[in-house]
Amino acid sequence: MNNSLTKKSLYQVIQKNQGLIALLIFVVLGVVVISLIPPQILKIIIDNNLVPKNREGLMRWAIVYLIVLLFIGVFDFLKEAILTVLGQRVTKEIRMEMMVKLGKINSQFFSSHETGAVVSRFTNDVDAINTLFTSGVVGMVISSFKIIGIVISIWFFSYKLGLLTLLLLPIIYGIIRLFQKRMLQAQIKNRILVGQVNNHISESLNNMLMIKSYSKEKYMEQNYNRYLLDNFLTLDKVNFYDAVFSPLIQILRAIVIASIVILSSAQLNFLGMSLGMIAASIELISNLFEPVENLGMQLQNIQQAVSGVRRVNEFYMEPEEDGKNDKLTAAKIIPDRSAVRLKFDNVSFRYETGTDILKNINLTLNPLEKVTFVGRTGVGKSTLFKLIMGTLQPTEGVISINGIDVCAIPNREKRRIFGYVEQRFHFIKGTVAEQISLQDEGITRGKIEEALRFVGMMEYIESLENSLDTEVTSDSLFSQGQQQLLAIARAIVTDPPLLLLDEITANLDSITEERVISVLQKASSAHTVLSISHRLSSMIASDSVVILENGRVKNAGSPEVLLQDDDWFSSQVALERLTWH
Repeated sequence: MNNSLTKKSLYQVIQKNQGLIALLIFVVLGVVVISLIPPQILKIIIDNNLVPKNREGLMRWAIVYLIVLLFIGVFDFLKEAILTVLGQRVTKEIRMEMMVKLGKINSQFFSSHETGAVVSRFTNDVDAINTLFTSGVVGMVISSFKIIGIVISIWFFSYKLGLLTLLLLPIIYGIIRLFQKRMLQAQIKNRILVGQVNNHISESLNNMLMIKSYSKEKYMEQNYNRYLLDNFLTLDKVNFYDAVFSPLIQILRAIVIASIVILSSAQLNFLGMSLGMIAASIELISNLFEPVENLGMQLQNIQQAVSGVRRVNEFYMEPEEDGKNDKLTAAKIIPDRSAVRLKFDNVSFRYETGTDILKNINLTLNPLEKVTFVGRTGVGKSTLFKLIMGTLQPTEGVISINGIDVCAIPNREKRRIFGYVEQRFHFIKGTVAEQISLQDEGITRGKIEEALRFVGMMEYIESLENSLDTEVTSDSLFSQGQQQLLAIARAIVTDPPLLLLDEITANLDSITEERVISVLQKASSAHTVLSISHRLSSMIASDSVVILENGRVKNAGSPEVLLQDDDWFSSQVALERLTWH
């Protein structure tokens, strides 16, 4: 993908950090070269000083040996530090680009993708990409060069041992990869089972009243025990592989070292090496296991990272909202709130390639009109509201305000035009004031207080410890009815000309419902109000009612006319009155 997000982000990081990348290349070369020096020094010490028992220069070589080890530690530290910094900068760049993309992406994307899946792309997938540049590609290059350097060094000592080392490499790699794959599979399964245990705990806590009401404690306990047992067995397997792997490598290393000693013995002298060469070769062979083991892990990390790159790029290639006119403002679209005209022109909508949710909707709503949309569940009422606000784009047709397509309105202006109240109030991290302003700097404290007084919540909020500055750490701070009043305050704080009310009394008791309805009646006097009502008896006094059926407008007119002309409407009202009494 020429326009892939990772390529773009990586290019930007490279451009901004050229000096750091040059230093990384130097450090990587230093790590590889210096790690090969200690065995060579060991060879010189043994052959020139220890075997002939010549103490001259021994102290000098010992100091050199220690200095080289010190340099290895310094270069390793610098390598890890630089990789961490670069990895974090790559991660930051990718996430920043993804956040920009998220603001432009077509809203229909969120209808077909769960929140958890989107979050996973920002977290797990980007973290996987980070490993591509830390323990992935760079680590694999270092491990590969170390292996090559070790083989070459051994070859100079004895070409026979060099050939044996080349034959040994695939055996070591095969054993290590076998264990790594088994351990990875067990760890992945363990993570899944840990997730099941956590989900079960959360589900039990959230539904404790229902569990007790239906005497399902034993059933939930049995499920919990099963999840715990499965998790224990999987974790036991992970621990088994962890416990066996290290001793196995140690045994394999010991066998290889013993073989070198035997082949170099006076009786066989197959390798034809001096004592110093044998000692150096043993150290080199011992050092060979680490890069081979790392190489297996790095290949595994790269495979996971490639999957992350693909998923992030798929996100980046998602279609964006088009047709936005950045020059449009709320004041230009609606210069006079008493002259708001909302029009549906042959509007149809379907999710992806499914059947039409809405079909050929044609309506014109007059300024300051109060319109209620009714119909059976699933008929498309909430979808219609999302189309009105431009968060979804019609498959066919246009919805316009004063002749301007709602899909052309910039997102930053929508809150000045639409006040949306839904069934559930969604809290954000912050104070009570920020629950209303949504951290919009254009909304003053005075406006927040005015909105809260309007809905009758200011007295209760002043009773809180820090009034408007009280941190909302739990939704239990407010009752269900108070949350709905907060939702109304959030909607009207910008004084938008259009209010959209989406079944806001669905979960309220009758007393709270009456209070919310009275607040909305007061708010509706200066607004064009569109509402969805699940109970016709709880409708705000409406100028007209639109009945939706099978995605179409079945009937429309004043409540009085529909009571006479529409059998479904009149029967629903009669049934509710009977139930109510």
